[in-house]
Amino acid sequence: MKNLLAPCLAFLFAAGPVAAASLVQFAGTGVAGYDGDAGPALKAALKSPFGLVRGPDQALWFADYDAHVVRRIAPDGTIETVVGNGAPGYSGDGGPAKAASLRNPHELRFDPEGRLAIADTGNHVIRRYDPRKKTIVTVAGTGIAGYAGDGGAATEAKFREPISLQFAPSGDLFVADIGNNVLRRIDAKTGLITTWAGTGQPGPTPDGAALHGTPLRDPRSLDFDSQGRLWLVTREGNQILRFDPEAGIIRLLAGTGKPGFNQNPTPALEAVFSGPKGISIATDGSVYLADTENNEILRYTPGNGMISRVAGTGEKGSALATNPLKTQLNRPHGVFADADGSLFISDSENHRILHLRP
Repeated sequence: MKNLLAPCLAFLFAAGPVAAASLVQFAGTGVAGYDGDAGPALKAALKSPFGLVRGPDQALWFADYDAHVVRRIAPDGTIETVVGNGAPGYSGDGGPAKAASLRNPHELRFDPEGRLAIADTGNHVIRRYDPRKKTIVTVAGTGIAGYAGDGGAATEAKFREPISLQFAPSGDLFVADIGNNVLRRIDAKTGLITTWAGTGQPGPTPDGAALHGTPLRDPRSLDFDSQGRLWLVTREGNQILRFDPEAGIIRLLAGTGKPGFNQNPTPALEAVFSGPKGISIATDGSVYLADTENNEILRYTPGNGMISRVAGTGEKGSALATNPLKTQLNRPHGVFADADGSLFISDSENHRILHLRP
């Protein structure tokens, strides 16, 4: 689960309308590039930031997708590269993480021991960075695209573009294996891998469908809520799903499955999305979604079953305003609900990270 390191004060927008929140640029200059290490994050060039996460060190960590690195923004606002040499490739296991090569990393999560798991998507593997030793290893995948290995060691399994990952309360690692249209689980104790949901072929996922034997369509991003339930947003499926292993079913919480753009607000089961690519669950249970091709950030409120826009105008652009609803986004890929009630947004093709504060 995400690091709940600060008090659980997730009051974002609870006291009033979205316009009462303020949005500021947190990192990046808006120009694509890869520079600025050891200086202020606001003066650094980023190259399509994707997944973000708050670390146990209170820094904000993110995957700088087209720079092929993982970077860290310290609490004092300085930025540094922690994993990757900036050249796309697959190398460096067992050695210094900054000398290793990644290929288009997508998402990041910290395990219960404070180590960073990386979806090294372009290499079809999951890698792990140890902040104490500053080394990197592959913990799942062979580096060859495929769909194989269930029942065996995760290091000998094959993925096809593993894109998202999240740790369950048990410590097991769940992986969205998007190219294979499945979710896979790596047992924390044994290191064995299994397919947990999906059939290997894309297909519709109706409400109440069986957990096993029901297809998924482009499983894109994962998160666990405070009750230990797994949530999934599907990219081409344009839906938000929640899994109920005890009942053995999948619940459809939002999305008709058809692409489109919503009026604001909209009942969740009548809502339409367009290629959503990020999900994050706040401490108050609100579910935030990066609706990428609609250039907006949405909130699903389970209490009233509504979808509402919290950032973006719906039009692609780069105009930045204090009011998040007047700020233009350009294909945002990542969203992270922090423990203090604020949101971090990877405004990917504007090459910047935004901070939405209550």
